[in-house]
Amino acid sequence: MTRRYTHLIAAAILIAAFSAPISAQQETVAEMRAKAEQGDAKAQGNLGIRYGTGRGVPQDDAEAVRWFRLAADQGYAEAQGNLGIMYTTGRGVPQDDAEAVRWFRLAANQGLAEAQYTLGVKYETGQGVPEDDAEAVRWYRLAADQGYADAQHNLAVMYSAGHGVLQDDAEAVRWYRVAADQGLAKAQVNLGVKYGTGDGVPKNNVTAHMWFNLAASRSTGEVQDRAVQGRDLVEKDLNASQRAEAQRLAREWLAAHPRD
Repeated sequence: MTRRYTHLIAAAILIAAFSAPISAQQETVAEMRAKAEQGDAKAQGNLGIRYGTGRGVPQDDAEAVRWFRLAADQGYAEAQGNLGIMYTTGRGVPQDDAEAVRWFRLAANQGLAEAQYTLGVKYETGQGVPEDDAEAVRWYRLAADQGYADAQHNLAVMYSAGHGVLQDDAEAVRWYRVAADQGLAKAQVNLGVKYGTGDGVPKNNVTAHMWFNLAASRSTGEVQDRAVQGRDLVEKDLNASQRAEAQRLAREWLAAHPRD
């Protein structure tokens, strides 16, 4: 997989990386605003999310930024991460990657996995900081160790390509697998590729077909296209019994990993 493909996926999920807690969704806007105006950082951050998404209030990026900043200045990590997103995308503020990195770093240093992952993307792509694959790997690993699937996937990409770490297909397969087992379709695609090529794992087209099939069923767009192409390619080398076995394995995986 190319680095460009990794970056497109990272950018596509960036906005959704930080979401309101369920408790915030249950709280009325009036209750949230009252707490926010009294200086409650969590309420300020959640009110920023409301304005950023237009849930229960008119959508207003500038107002979202105002509330994120009030919470972020109090050290609320989720708001710092969301303020980083606003600067990355130029929503409610002039686009500024360096300022985005500053806020992501503050949140990442508090252990927020989403911010650690996004800071890794910044270092890998050289957005707002000098490009530095080793530093990207460091942040990806911190988030991956917390179970953040996108970071696990990107760490696998770095091992597969030998960017920022020694090239190691077996280690790439390990990280692709933990992300794939969380249902991350792009990791399932790349794990299918590894089984199809025999890089880092014994070549097995039945298992490759299983992972491609799972990814195709749980994705859209470019990821789904790659999954279908991979599945169709390995299927040419399978007999009817092997195809049935691949489909059985996929059904078993789905039964063991129900969607939330």
